[in-house]
Amino acid sequence: MSFFEYGSSVPVQMLPGLIRRTLVSSDRLMICRFDLDKGVEIPDHSHPHDQAGYVVSGKIRITVGGESLDLVAGDSYSAPPNVPHSALALEASVVVDTFNPPRDDYRPK
Repeated sequence: MSFFEYGSSVPVQMLPGLIRRTLVSSDRLMICRFDLDKGVEIPDHSHPHDQAGYVVSGKIRITVGGESLDLVAGDSYSAPPNVPHSALALEASVVVDTFNPPRDDYRPK
């Protein structure tokens, strides 16, 4: 399928105050939207997927490989495969992330 409507995406609560919606996925790429309440912390983790993200709104502190930066709307970041990364929402924020290859655990069920 080539088109995916936002209204058909399923909200998944990953943590209190953190909602993920898988927007589109192919065999090689996945795009997800994350809505974070102020104060939500995504703990340090890593995975074999290449990840790149874009801050749509808000302010979020992203840490990749031990280096941190506060990002605002319009800013982007990248987390290479198997590199530890984390996030802290300094304000209510919306972030759109891409994953290559797609994350099977984020595919709609």
